[in-house]
Amino acid sequence: MTDKQPVKDFATDWDHTDPQWVDDPYPIWEDLRGRCPVAHTERFNGGWFPATHEMVSAIANDTEHFTSRMVVVVNEKHPPDELPAPIGGAPPITSDPPFHQIARRLLLPAFAPGPVNALEPQIRALCSRLLDAVADKESLDGASDYAQFIPPGVIARMLGFPEQDEDLFREFVHLVLDLVDLPTEEREPLFEPMTAYFDAQIEDHRLNPRDDVTSYLLNAEINGEKLAIEHIRGTMVLILVAGIDTTWSAIGSSIWHLATHPDDLARLVNEPELMPLAVEEFLRFYAPVTMARLVNDDLDFYGAAMKKDDWILLGFPAANRDPAAFKDADKFVIDRLENRHLAFGLGIHRCAGSNLARLELRVAIEEFIKRYPRFELSGQDVTWAQGQVRGPRSIPLRVVA
Repeated sequence: MTDKQPVKDFATDWDHTDPQWVDDPYPIWEDLRGRCPVAHTERFNGGWFPATHEMVSAIANDTEHFTSRMVVVVNEKHPPDELPAPIGGAPPITSDPPFHQIARRLLLPAFAPGPVNALEPQIRALCSRLLDAVADKESLDGASDYAQFIPPGVIARMLGFPEQDEDLFREFVHLVLDLVDLPTEEREPLFEPMTAYFDAQIEDHRLNPRDDVTSYLLNAEINGEKLAIEHIRGTMVLILVAGIDTTWSAIGSSIWHLATHPDDLARLVNEPELMPLAVEEFLRFYAPVTMARLVNDDLDFYGAAMKKDDWILLGFPAANRDPAAFKDADKFVIDRLENRHLAFGLGIHRCAGSNLARLELRVAIEEFIKRYPRFELSGQDVTWAQGQVRGPRSIPLRVVA
């Protein structure tokens, strides 16, 4: 990593990889909403962080002034020459209109309620196997023993990738989302093994077609023509990286919350009918994802003098705790009835995999609290991921008899 100075004032020098932000960003966001709702930084070649629900919504719904061609803040802003906007490197999330609608429509059938709900027995069996593996332990890690293994197993099956490559998938996630501080000349070569891996999977599916999303993409057409290899690879990277880290983080955050809030744990154990509401509140309160945009042209946004190609880091989690949008926004209310959160984003780029994420989160929690109706933190340090997807990477737990 680069040798960076710590942040002294997040209003004028924010950095989402700073240890203060990584460990506990919520007081930072509350402070920004009160005194500087659009924070600025010169890091990452310049960028902005809107902290209110109103501003985040305005940008997410504005595809004229803000482009999605790059959605991860790094030290380099420009899209790859071979895939300029509107396609981007990981369609449809990096696609601008009108191509975005075409690319998204191709992907939606794989994440429709029917195919997703059919995965529930497999997800439940996976969770059960993971818990069986630690059944003899009085202590376990809710992240490294459990949460981190659930989404890779599900996504590997969807894409038709070897399940034994799950460790490699987590390395890809780390590369794409965590190593954003590296200079471009150091970071770009690290992608070569990942590109080679996906190309090998594509070739294997060409030779051995099967019923999975990779074969589906290979057979898909736009205007009577097969998808470009870059389109197929980019979409597969999107499904794997976004499908793993976001849900892994959401599951981990939920387990951490229950370990530190015994009353909520007891209610979920004794009132299982609360689970649908609890899932939505976990998603609101611990929304893992912030998403980037680039400014298309110079403009004034709520008094912020934004310049072309400035980064925008969309604070969906910050918007979810904005008291102007949610009653008791800073409180976790397990039976909250009105909950139009932004955990999955909004606008044209709202997460296409939300059905799958909700299913994995619900089943993972159900199976965990069925096996362990009482548990707590063991006293060791909980660690959190840096970057644009925030979730616990280690949750040392003690099972309570």
